[in-house]
Amino acid sequence: MSLDKVKNIVLVLSGKGGVGKSSITTQLALSLSLAGCSVGILDIDLTGPSIPRLLGIESAKVKQAPGGWLPVEVHQSQVLQPVPVPTPTSKSTEATSTDGVSNGVPPSSINGNATSPSRPTNGTSDPQSTPIGSLHAMSLAFLLTTRSSAIVWRGPKKTAMVRQFLDSVLWPPLDYLLIDTPPGTSDEHISLVETLLKTVSPDNAPSATRSGPHLAGAVIVTTPQAVAISDVRKEINFCGKVGVKVIGVVENMSGYVCECCGVGTNLFSKGGGEIMSREFGVKFLGSVPLDGQWGVLIEEGRRPRYGITSVPTEARGNEEDHRDEEETEKGENDKENREEGLLIDRYRSCSLCLVFEGIAKQVIDTVTNGTSVSVKALNA
Repeated sequence: MSLDKVKNIVLVLSGKGGVGKSSITTQLALSLSLAGCSVGILDIDLTGPSIPRLLGIESAKVKQAPGGWLPVEVHQSQVLQPVPVPTPTSKSTEATSTDGVSNGVPPSSINGNATSPSRPTNGTSDPQSTPIGSLHAMSLAFLLTTRSSAIVWRGPKKTAMVRQFLDSVLWPPLDYLLIDTPPGTSDEHISLVETLLKTVSPDNAPSATRSGPHLAGAVIVTTPQAVAISDVRKEINFCGKVGVKVIGVVENMSGYVCECCGVGTNLFSKGGGEIMSREFGVKFLGSVPLDGQWGVLIEEGRRPRYGITSVPTEARGNEEDHRDEEETEKGENDKENREEGLLIDRYRSCSLCLVFEGIAKQVIDTVTNGTSVSVKALNA
């Protein structure tokens, strides 16, 4: 089987669509890589694969090799140089606030969760270089002729495709394989779990005593509001019925922190994921806020910057001149600020990197110590 070189398999699940599973999978993979682990991402969201776009490798194609497919390499194992100190752009000012959002630096805390000072941020130089693990990805999107190609498959075809991905992708040696799944508990999930449980070990023994691929468990993704929580509960019950242990719960879209003033707002309520975790007795891995600079990083390919505000309108002249100047400046800045290089390097400047550093550490500790939770035992 092509999973022979994979140590730990982690499923990313949610019973609700639109909660950001692919975003969580991508950032967890980047953070595990920053922790020095070799990581792979298998995207089995067959009708809406988004991992290639999030990783910036949409134009990549899968190569055929004897025995199967070679996954696309996102980056090799290497050493990253210190995070560069940003220089202010023309006709912009640095916002200053008591919340620490100044000089291009992300907020020092998000939703009350203190961020770790060990991870370099934009505006501060990392005194040491950062060794990272390799990252590879596989998705149906690599096999499609165009980005807009529709997948119109019935259940048996989906089941066959998932099994082919598990059997025919020739992964290099990996510490973690993250499997990004579609929402719900449908054909893809059933086929995935059935195939994995036949071929890998689901036991909770410490990593030092394991041999071969190990199904470490599932990371459950939710958002704070009640309508999402009610559906995600079904996903946890699904894990209990099929025998997949739960590593923990991540609450995505948990508040928004203004890039300029640092003030936090709970757009979609607060704390639902943590309450659900306590009810099921599973670990709460953390809250992930909305961050506009994550979108800048993915969509525009630019290094995140914080605390940058436009010069007030009255300093620009009349409204029409201001609009023309702003549009011209935006076009020029987009061209100037679009960066070459590795996604993982630019991600270090994102405030969410701080959040996921803690989440990745908890995942590593849980998998290493074999402390993921069996939901069956909790429901007994």
